[in-house]
Amino acid sequence: MRFVVATLLATASFLSPMSGFAESADVEATIKKVDTANLVLTLDDGKTYQAPEEFNFDGLEAGVKVIVFYTEVDGKRVINDLDIVK
Repeated sequence: MRFVVATLLATASFLSPMSGFAESADVEATIKKVDTANLVLTLDDGKTYQAPEEFNFDGLEAGVKVIVFYTEVDGKRVINDLDIVK
């Protein structure tokens, strides 16, 4: 019986959709728009990046080149870290 249950669990985990996993990435681009009210950065690649509530927007404005480290969660790009390129 344990073998059957283990086999079913292994099969279910193998066949489950992989899209639920968060994927970390980074991008280097120029800021196109800063929306502090909604905590969103729009970069010149046309994509939006959601900032956490404690995010510091000091020094960030349109035209500033940045490297954004983010994680994709439920189709949204959530900022983990950000560096200004000088």
